[in-house]
Amino acid sequence: MAVRIDSVYQKVLALANKEQRGYITPQEFNLFANHAQMGIFEQYFYDENQFGRSSGNSTEYSDMLDLLNEKISIFKTKEILPVTSGQAIYPINLYRVGSLYRENNQGIEEITQVNENELSYIQNSLLLSNSRAYTTQGEFIYVYPVTNSSYNVQLTYVRKPETVNWSYSVVGDHALYDNGVNSVDFELHPSEEGSLVIKILSLAGITLKDAGIYQTASAEESKKIQQEKQ
Repeated sequence: MAVRIDSVYQKVLALANKEQRGYITPQEFNLFANHAQMGIFEQYFYDENQFGRSSGNSTEYSDMLDLLNEKISIFKTKEILPVTSGQAIYPINLYRVGSLYRENNQGIEEITQVNENELSYIQNSLLLSNSRAYTTQGEFIYVYPVTNSSYNVQLTYVRKPETVNWSYSVVGDHALYDNGVNSVDFELHPSEEGSLVIKILSLAGITLKDAGIYQTASAEESKKIQQEKQ
């Protein structure tokens, strides 16, 4: 599932009336597009927290959580990380940590994330000193107890969306879409195409200081909200 970047670009150009007013170059569009994608992606987690805190078992909220989980599931992944002297490095595309596991003779063991205070308590406890735990700092994972041996752990996590790119070739005075290896579509759920168009138009209107584009985006957003309430 994905949102085709050329479909979004053509809709943005049509709404911005580019042919007459010369707004939004491919370079500007790519900048706005990536900003819009990350904005929508990050909002998923705020919404998930909000709906998760709602009391009761309302069908409306349940449906919203199901939809959010479906949208987030696109970005859930796992990776094997080598641990050397108790240290591993996060994947460069990590957004949120899920769980950390290690395979041992008894099967798969989950390693618990703790803070520094909890780690100190575990290390000083005779009963818990051999318990596996990990802390994080910057891009590093520190797995305890530390051993001299190297081993692998499996990390489940939510990754960041790929950087989108509307790739093009210039023919005469026109930029024509090049659907080749350099073109990267949006990774968001297909239902987000309208939101992407609206957000990109809003960013273009603010950056280019054009009230007309911003008002067009606001009108489209209001229309979308009304449709969702029906």
